[in-house]
Amino acid sequence: MSTDKHPHTVTSFGEDVLDRMVSAVEKVRERLRRSTRALEDAGIPYAVTGGNAVAAWVAKVDPGAARNTADVDLMVERAHFDAVKTAMENAGFIHRRLGGVDMFLDGPAGRPRDAVHIAFAGEKVHVDYPALAPGLSTAESHETYRLLGLEPLVTMKLTSFRDKDRTHLRDLIEVGLIGSDWLDRLPPELAQRLQHLLDTPEG
Repeated sequence: MSTDKHPHTVTSFGEDVLDRMVSAVEKVRERLRRSTRALEDAGIPYAVTGGNAVAAWVAKVDPGAARNTADVDLMVERAHFDAVKTAMENAGFIHRRLGGVDMFLDGPAGRPRDAVHIAFAGEKVHVDYPALAPGLSTAESHETYRLLGLEPLVTMKLTSFRDKDRTHLRDLIEVGLIGSDWLDRLPPELAQRLQHLLDTPEG
């Protein structure tokens, strides 16, 4: 005889959590589609960067290894930013600048952690980063949007090198997209960071 006094409560809670997780993932995908479609329709050059770009590259090799992310990161040219704001606001987003970062909240109730975050091509994302963000010339078509090329994406991740960046880089290493053959093509500081990740695959 089962000793669980509340089996239905446990099952219901589990299903509710799963439903919310699935819903959260789908909201990010919808936000990615809506924001990139707004820029596409306005003819504004851009590239998807960040966790969604890593997931897209990983999925090219192993779809099951792609990691979900909570926000959307886009790179644009600063010269086009007024047009970007118009296009995004027409799609229901609200521009904010918080902590030195330009972002677009998803409507009046949108949260910064769920926003579309903007980086500018050819500029430092943060003043203390050792390298500039890349240009948009390597962006390529992927599904319905433009995806930053793998090499500049890896460079961006090695430059910022936060916990989540190291996790994303290890995802790329795990599926074989980057490895020791990359070391010679990177600046010494970034090559050292990659070597550390190669030496510590489990973190």
